[in-house]
Amino acid sequence: GIYVSSENSSAHHPSSTANISSNMTNPTATFETSMGTFAAEIYLDSLPLTASNFIDLARTGFYNGVHFHRVIPDFMLQFGCPLAKDANNPRSGTGGPVPGSQFTLPDGKVVKRDAREGCIPDELTHKISNEPGTLSMANTGAPNSGGSQFFVNTVHNDFLDWFRPDLSESQHPVFGKVKSGMDVVMKISKTKTDTNDNPATPVKMISVTIS
Repeated sequence: GIYVSSENSSAHHPSSTANISSNMTNPTATFETSMGTFAAEIYLDSLPLTASNFIDLARTGFYNGVHFHRVIPDFMLQFGCPLAKDANNPRSGTGGPVPGSQFTLPDGKVVKRDAREGCIPDELTHKISNEPGTLSMANTGAPNSGGSQFFVNTVHNDFLDWFRPDLSESQHPVFGKVKSGMDVVMKISKTKTDTNDNPATPVKMISVTIS
């Protein structure tokens, strides 16, 4: 299972062994793609900032019509760049939320995205590993460089965990996990791609809905 580490638990998460994925109060994101639909639990309870950023983007329609721009079999599928509304845009992978836009946390606090590129602060608080089916924030490798792009792991990519500096310098916080339609995720992961890992036949996100 996925466990919250005790040294990173806040007062709101006193249990060090609570299995996050069994929390039924978390919202569900339903991803309707041109290759089928999958749904994921979003860890609003554990990563309120990262989850609220994603939920805000989904609810405002930011992701609708965007294509998966980087698909690597036996690794992950990356999505969420607004420039990838054009499936063949060579700049796909460089875009993010509207700079200076904002979203609200569950406690009512308003978070303003970075004025330059719409980035959000890194939320490296819970030791949730990049296991198969998890949703994880993409970034440039620099601190606080995440925005709208994320990836779905198709294998256990523990070297991407922020708490595994022994494996790599990568720091990608996990903020959700697929709970249905993993077969669709795997089907997308096996789609033919060009030399830039961009699907030869575009894979479009028709809609992302939160319930």
